[in-house]
Amino acid sequence: MTPVETMTHESTAQNRRSNMNAQTLYDKCMALASNLWWSWNPEVINLFRDLDPIRWRQLDHNPIALLREFTPERLESRASEMVLYSRIHHAYRQLKQYLSSQQTWSTTNAGVLGSKPVAYFSAEFGIHESVPIYSGGLGVLSGDHIKSASGLGVPLVAVGLFYDQGYFKQRLDEHGYQVEEYVDTKVENLPVQHALDKDGNPITIKIETRTGHLLARVWLMSVGRVRLYLLDCDVEGNSPEDRSLTSRLYGGDERTRIRQELVLGVGGVRALSALGITPGVYHLNEGHSAFGPLEVIRERMTEDGMSFDDALREVARNTVFTTHTPVPAGHDRFGAEAVEEHLGPLRDALGISYEHLMGLGRVEPQNPHESFCMTVLGLKLSRRANAVSSLHGHVSRRMWAHLWPWRSEEEIPIGHITNGVHIPSWLAWQMQQLYDRHFPAGWANRMGEPEVWQKLYAVDDGELWETHNALKNLLTAFVRRRISRQCRRRGESDDVVETARNLLDPDVLTIGFARRFATYKRADLIMSDMDRLIQLLSNEERPFQLIFAGKAHPKDEPGKELIRRIANARHESALCNRVVFIEDYDINVCRHLIQGVDVWLNNPRRPLEASGTSGQKVVLNGGLNFSILDGWWAEAFDGNNGFAIGKGTAHVSDEIGDARDAESLFDVLENKVIPLYYQRDIDGLPRQWIRMMKHSIASLAWRFSSDRMVMDYARSCYKPAAGGVSCDMNFR
Repeated sequence: MTPVETMTHESTAQNRRSNMNAQTLYDKCMALASNLWWSWNPEVINLFRDLDPIRWRQLDHNPIALLREFTPERLESRASEMVLYSRIHHAYRQLKQYLSSQQTWSTTNAGVLGSKPVAYFSAEFGIHESVPIYSGGLGVLSGDHIKSASGLGVPLVAVGLFYDQGYFKQRLDEHGYQVEEYVDTKVENLPVQHALDKDGNPITIKIETRTGHLLARVWLMSVGRVRLYLLDCDVEGNSPEDRSLTSRLYGGDERTRIRQELVLGVGGVRALSALGITPGVYHLNEGHSAFGPLEVIRERMTEDGMSFDDALREVARNTVFTTHTPVPAGHDRFGAEAVEEHLGPLRDALGISYEHLMGLGRVEPQNPHESFCMTVLGLKLSRRANAVSSLHGHVSRRMWAHLWPWRSEEEIPIGHITNGVHIPSWLAWQMQQLYDRHFPAGWANRMGEPEVWQKLYAVDDGELWETHNALKNLLTAFVRRRISRQCRRRGESDDVVETARNLLDPDVLTIGFARRFATYKRADLIMSDMDRLIQLLSNEERPFQLIFAGKAHPKDEPGKELIRRIANARHESALCNRVVFIEDYDINVCRHLIQGVDVWLNNPRRPLEASGTSGQKVVLNGGLNFSILDGWWAEAFDGNNGFAIGKGTAHVSDEIGDARDAESLFDVLENKVIPLYYQRDIDGLPRQWIRMMKHSIASLAWRFSSDRMVMDYARSCYKPAAGGVSCDMNFR
């Protein structure tokens, strides 16, 4: 071989190795992006961000969409430029170790579930903003539940629906009125793949109705150790109407809703069977999936030759039902014709009469005028039922007492497990670094232990306050970007856009309010006395500012009117620089708000807040709650870890109750919240405020984590449902 040939050969080999290295690097990044484990690991999030910070933000923090804009060679070049090689390899090893680890909480504490996994059904899952298959609180709660199940190693598979248009994008027009926009999600940019049967074929399930059949394919999404299966009706063989059945979340009429719930419940159980998964526990998160146990009963009758009554008893023993709402309108109800059309073939297979089936969904089985209620069905087909806070447990027992007329209200078999939040998902990276410096080594694996959080009391006041202010500055910058973008989109003047770029003052007390804009949540309660509000907002020495965000259901006109009123406050000279409304509330907006505000305001009509979790997220990051004593706050407030509105009672008259709560809100705001925030020492530190911040974190963070919540479910629900030993902490 000549010298030239040798050099050419070596160059070709070097290029081949370089290409292999580039492809390997790309494959590792794509593997990281394909498991949503990355979404609660700041090191991996920062890794993706560093590849291209501008596109990362523009692509809604979607790593798969970002990576698709790179070739392996360009990715390798960028990794070399930013010195990312070791970070990529380290993150990849971490993921592999996480997935393969056998040393988990569940191995020691819930071993019986190893051979009898939990099947967790929910209509929505809020895992990350780049996966838009959620609308709000219920979905985020479901997402946090399966993240914690993954971290704890609880054997659990999740079942939901794939919404290719999600909920909706919210835009406000020039009049401040909410406009809904639906955008098709590109499946290729999501961490999903076809779920396969034992022969390696993509799974499509079929559900018969009286008027034809429904087909749904099954997608698989990996959320850490948890497999999330999503059913999608946009397949050949369905009618055009049915192909769009799972397009939108909480859209359409009664017929759309019952068909979606048929696919979720019955279709979800059939999907698990096609996958070869035999759950030991069925957890129905709300009534949307309550048709599921009927299909499990049918399977038991077919496979084991059982009678309907015997199969029902067996299946109910394995079923856990969680109710989330004390608002009557929040419980799905269907007419008899709709039920017979969609459940008729399944009813035939169950061998029960029309009257028997309808009776399963009625409080009064023989009352032909009562509609079919999914919550009633869920309660009747389960033996473990729970509300989502202590107060909600009392409300739920009272609400459904007629199902057990022979029992006193205190004996109604509905317990409670208070909701919690997934700490790694909502804890700001800056706060995590602070905790890393002061908490015991390995604290992240002991988040449910109160002793860990007591270390916060020893943290220097100045260090905690500086960390909080850094987050507040990030929130201010985020709000300015979003509001100026909103103004540009509406075609407003350069002066208006420039004003938006300078909104808010990071040195001013900042109060956040963000949630679904239902009227009972009373977003405008603080505007009930405008003169008093303006006086407080514009106080030269001790002002405050308000940040609002939230969506109203497309059919909720009163909710939209609330948004319009608040959004248009920007046109009032006395309010324009102190009150802002951020469009399109989602997980990303929520994350910025709960990490940066000083105070989180929550003022629903008691007792209509079942639990609420946004305030729990605020706690982790040093914000203080200012809330009606409802939901979780009713059992969390101790007088020194935040602020309470009202005395924990509700007037029978909404008008009187609203007036009374408004007066309490202003009184506490004016005489407690504002003075405490602006009370500074010689170093410029609000020592008493910081003391309350520390006490809030130390007393609440460990109690209201989703790790604690999932442990409670495992001990009190999953283990006994699977045949293990029960630990009935809050159950009757």
